Amino acid sequence: MARHPKYDYFQAYEQLSELAVSESDVLIETLKGYTTPNDLPPVLDRIHSFEHQGDDINHDIYQNVATDFMPPIDREDIIDLAQAMDTVLDYIEDVLQHIYMYDVKAIPENAIKFAELIKASCQALDKAMEDFRNFKKSKNFKQLIVDVNTYEEEGDTLYLQATRDLFTNSDLDGMYVMTWSRLYSRMERCCDACEHTADIMSTILLKNL
Repeated sequence: MARHPKYDYFQAYEQLSELAVSESDVLIETLKGYTTPNDLPPVLDRIHSFEHQGDDINHDIYQNVATDFMPPIDREDIIDLAQAMDTVLDYIEDVLQHIYMYDVKAIPENAIKFAELIKASCQALDKAMEDFRNFKKSKNFKQLIVDVNTYEEEGDTLYLQATRDLFTNSDLDGMYVMTWSRLYSRMERCCDACEHTADIMSTILLKNL
């Protein structure tokens, strides 16, 4: 009887990180070309399709790790990393959903900067994920993890400044300040989620030296 090919967890993770980059592309494209919230429903459908693809990949990961006799890394680590990537995908989708729910009329410059930083974080995470299958031998893997962490630090700085800009501008009304302070918080946690994923990858490296 022919053996079924062994499930490739690393390929699955690469697919998840590619989906995160695709979502971040939609986010930045939408914010830069923003018109009205009424134009968002098709965009939400598009970004949700990426998130749904991620759910399908994670389902395959969970199914295989439950029965795999000898997975390449600890089962707990496989699951933690899949869940972390799922969070990245969920959080990016969440930003656009809340822009729609809050009926946002215009996009401030700091939001564009945040979208660009989220995209940079996802791209850095994707590069690290491409090298993940070689983490024991790779000379670049550690630096790729550091790159993700650097973008998270930039996200913290931008969040601090963007939020301060809201509360120190007396020309802004209270509803606008409340809306964007919440949205900036949701954008900042996208960078946090990328860093958390990279930290799990770094922990896996340390456990398997």
